[in-house]
This record gives sequence, structure tokens and C-alpha cells, in this order.
Amino acid sequence: MTLGLGSMGDAEAGMAGYGGSGGAGVPPTRERDDGGGGGGRFVEEWCCAWLGLFMGPNPMLARYVYALIFLVTNLLAWTVRDYGHPFLAELQRLKVCQGAQYCLGAEGVLRISLGCFLFFFVMFLSTVNTRKVHDCRNSWHSEWWPVKLVLWLGLTAVPFFAPSPLVQLYGRVAHFGAGAFLVIQLVSVTRFIKWLNDCCRSETNKKKCHMQILVVSIGTYIGSFLGIIMMYVWYAPSPTCKLNILFITITLVLVQLMTFVSMSSKVKAGYLAPGLMGVYVVFLCWSAIRSEPHTEICNKKAAIATSADWLNIASFVIAVIVIVAATFSTGIDSKCMQFKKVEAEEEDDIPYGFGFFHLVFAMGAMYFAMIFVGWNAHQTMEKWTIDVGWASTWVRIGNEWLAAIVYIWMLVAPVVWKTRQVGSSDASPT
Repeated sequence: MTLGLGSMGDAEAGMAGYGGSGGAGVPPTRERDDGGGGGGRFVEEWCCAWLGLFMGPNPMLARYVYALIFLVTNLLAWTVRDYGHPFLAELQRLKVCQGAQYCLGAEGVLRISLGCFLFFFVMFLSTVNTRKVHDCRNSWHSEWWPVKLVLWLGLTAVPFFAPSPLVQLYGRVAHFGAGAFLVIQLVSVTRFIKWLNDCCRSETNKKKCHMQILVVSIGTYIGSFLGIIMMYVWYAPSPTCKLNILFITITLVLVQLMTFVSMSSKVKAGYLAPGLMGVYVVFLCWSAIRSEPHTEICNKKAAIATSADWLNIASFVIAVIVIVAATFSTGIDSKCMQFKKVEAEEEDDIPYGFGFFHLVFAMGAMYFAMIFVGWNAHQTMEKWTIDVGWASTWVRIGNEWLAAIVYIWMLVAPVVWKTRQVGSSDASPT
């Protein structure tokens, strides 16, 4: 799984001190962190945040509550998939499965996912285009928890009374929603890496942290190439593993290509960003190969993990946490999809885009449905497994290649546009 961190630093800065502002509709006081008293400041902010739950709208706390709802929904979907077959078999609307275990589990996951999607889509429609903290929709987003709890429970239950063809239709649509979620996530991660690289290469930080940046960059390149070597050893033990050899070799080429473009004389993006992107694409390649069916002869490591119950369970728990964290971090990074220059923030602006936040969680509901069924509702998923199957493998490989293309385009696009502007100005009459 991947973590879309994007502009989290900006969002956090805009939310500092929000919980201590008092009553509803009072704009936050934005202060700069001078670097002192970090522990006390953290405790103070969280105390204010919890008090804000009862004293007025608090978007900073609200986003964690939504993440908790999303986590509970994920665990509910897993429970239905792995242990809910006796209950699901009693539902007449699922008799089209004829008792098939994979069908009952998949439909259960899709129905839970549909309920979660409906909840966050309703929240999206009711909060989109919210701009100011004085807007009544800020109160709806950050308060009214008993009402929203009833709404969530009701929308979770409703899909279990829906006809099976409707649920299967949602499953087909969820493929596209989950794909859109992955695209937004990788754009967010790529923008964050580029932002971090630009920040480290600024005149102030470049002189102050030159040695640290150099050490981190070298470490990322060593980690990338070491990961590639280990994948060759673990997942391509013989020449017959042609597909794994192809995946790993393309990853090696992408790492070198991103480094070459970043270090070219026209781009000059430095060596930190391509190093971090190298680690990212190597991780995506590794996760793609790990998603291959456990019966695949070239995937011995996955077979070992399956036989060790504690390791399989630990991997599953970590994967679920990563899903929630990735959805959360991508949801608060509304700037990742803004392609035009925005106006300066004002004191009474909301700290993050509520509509975008809920839209990402709605697509995240489709995403967790796909990875719980391995992107294929007609295959059997073993207990405590997640995102396993050839469909999952190709989705992750496509995500890796797209991430490299997006990063290279972010580097090349400014040069292309600048060249076109210079050519237009030279061609225009004086």
C-alpha cells in the first residue's frame, strides 16, 4: 500500500490551534511553531481537540473520527468475507450464489463497501464547495455525530436488501472508482516527494542540510538497488520465471530513467527526488509480485508467509492500517488535484477541502472492496489474505509504471512549456 502524504504539512499548519478557538464558527488562530515545547504543544492540541468535540465544530478532530468509521467498515468487510458465510447463506437474495463460498464472501464485501460508499458520497454532496468556517456545512461536517452514526449504520444495512444484480453492477463500477483512487494517491505521493526535494534544495536548506541530504539520497539508491537484487534472488530463482524477471528489469530501467531525467542539464532536479521515487517504485514492484497467487512456483516467499499464521495475520493487519492511513492522508491533500494557482488563504478558510476529503473516502470504499476480493469477485480468497491474484498483480504493476510516468512528466512539463513560451515570443511580431 502507498501513503499519499502530499501537502500534509500545509494542512497541519492551517489547523494548528483550531480546537482551542472556543465556540462554533470562530476562525482558528494560526501560529508558527517556533520549535520549542513540542511534547507539551502536542498534548495541548489534543486536549483542545477533544474538548472541541463538545464545544463547537472541529474539522481537525472530525477527520480522525471519519478515519475510525472507515477502519471499522474495513474490519466489518473482512469479518463478513472470512466468517460471515452462515449469515449470508440465510439471505434469500444471495441464493444466486448457490452456496459458493467465494460468491458469498465477495457479495458480502461488496455490500459493505456499497454502504460505506453511499455514506461518504452523501457527505461529499452535503459538504462540497464549503469555503469558510462560518458556513453551516462546517458544523455538519464536524458535529452531529449521533445523526451521522445512525446514517452510517442505516446505509451499511440497506445494501443487504438490494438485489444481487445491483450489487454486481456496483462491483464493476468499483473497479473504476478504485483505479481513480490509486491515481489520486500516486499523484499525491509524487507531488509530496517533489515538494520535499524542492524544499531541501532551497538556498536556506541546501547550505544547512547538504550532508544530510547527500546521506539520505545515497541511502535511497542503495536501498533501491538492494531491493531489486533481493527480488531477483527471491522471485526469479530460475530463467523460467520470465514474468517476474520482466517486472523487476523494467523497475530497474525506470529507476535509472528517473535518475537520468532528474540529473539532466535542462531539468536539474537533484538526486534526492529520484532516489525516493526509486524506493517507491521498487516497493510497488515488490507488492505486485507478492500479490501473485500463492500457488505460483516463482513466488516461494508468499507461500512461506501463508504457512506461517502469525506472519500472515500480521501482514493482513498492517495492510488494513495502511489502507486507512493512505485514504486519510490522500483525503486531506486536496491541493494534489489543483492545477491552477489558488488565492492566498484567509483566517476564516476551512483547513482542508471537505468535499474532496469525503470523495476520496468514497473511492477508498471501492478500493478496499477490490483488494478484499483480489479485484476479481469470482475467485476464492483465503482467510487473512488481502489483494492476492493476477488481477491484483497487474493493477499494482500498472500503478508502478504510471507513478514513474507521472514523476517524469512533472519534471519535463515545465521545460516543455517554457520552451513553447520562448518559441511563441520569438515568433510573435515585434
